[in-house]
Amino acid sequence: MRGPDVPAKALDARALAALAANPGCKRRAILDGAGVNKTALASALGAPSAFGQSQFALTRGNAFEARVKADGGTELLRLAHEKLDHSAEPPAHARVPELSATGPEGRAARTALELREAAAVPGAWTLLDHPMLALDVAGSPAFLEPDAVVVHPDGTWTVVEIKSFPMLDGSADPAKVGAAARQSAVYVLALEQVAARLDPAPRVRQDILLVCPKDFSNLPTASAVDVRKQRAVTARQLTRLTRIEDIADSLPEGTCFSPELPAEELTAAVEAVPATYSPECLTTCELAFHCRDRSRTAGAVTTLGRSVRAELGALTTVEDVLAAARGEAGDPGDPAVAALRRAARLRAEALGGREAVPCP
Repeated sequence: MRGPDVPAKALDARALAALAANPGCKRRAILDGAGVNKTALASALGAPSAFGQSQFALTRGNAFEARVKADGGTELLRLAHEKLDHSAEPPAHARVPELSATGPEGRAARTALELREAAAVPGAWTLLDHPMLALDVAGSPAFLEPDAVVVHPDGTWTVVEIKSFPMLDGSADPAKVGAAARQSAVYVLALEQVAARLDPAPRVRQDILLVCPKDFSNLPTASAVDVRKQRAVTARQLTRLTRIEDIADSLPEGTCFSPELPAEELTAAVEAVPATYSPECLTTCELAFHCRDRSRTAGAVTTLGRSVRAELGALTTVEDVLAAARGEAGDPGDPAVAALRRAARLRAEALGGREAVPCP
């Protein structure tokens, strides 16, 4: 489905978090599952996306992460001890095992082995730098790479997320913290699958360690972030995802998403997969501009947001909504139709009263 000229793009935790937030979008599910580069696809469709980090932000983030993990992760483990486990022995002599292996499957197996060995050595700190975790998503494996995982002396496991946005006076931008929590929840789910294969199963902590620059410096600070809510929502939404094989089977034979295709053929291939657009897609999906244009052209009420769509019930287009408000269509017994007609009457009365007021 990708086409020979499109390099595969593996699913990551950020993509899975976005996919879980909109599980009804079959378009994103099939494109992500097939490894399609949606940035290149959006450009080929004539709707390039502004989604993603700048090269400067990536460079700054990599430099900050390297500083946090310097000297065998001494500072990172100090923060984990201070923020999550201050009653334990300080991490003076921590294990930092080598996790290199061939391919994502090999790295995931090596990570699982090191976690098993760490669980068998109580009383010691272990830091896994960029471990590889596998998570089943709609019948297909996704390989995920958190920034780090810490094994505490009591045998519990903690996900570490390192971000380059600052913590000012001990708090950070709530929107960015929320995005980091949703991304980390995916790692927690994957880590729980590894733990479930051990006997006894180690406990995966539901508080992740979020590490950021302190104030306006490049010095690291950290905060414990409870991701129980995000983990529960993500787990529920991932189970609702249609199996990718089922979506693929419904596509026309020979469907291809290569950006090298003629514009009309590529558009037809993309439109063959239903999308569920909402304004939130603008911050999470590279195809958002394309889907928004199509949604607006069709007059779909989802363009106005999920809360509006939920309130309108069976009215799925703006044309249906306006007709119901004018009394030209719709069941008067439908609460949504009744509310629209009442709102239309109130609006007419308000406008009529305003027009009756003479201009000064």
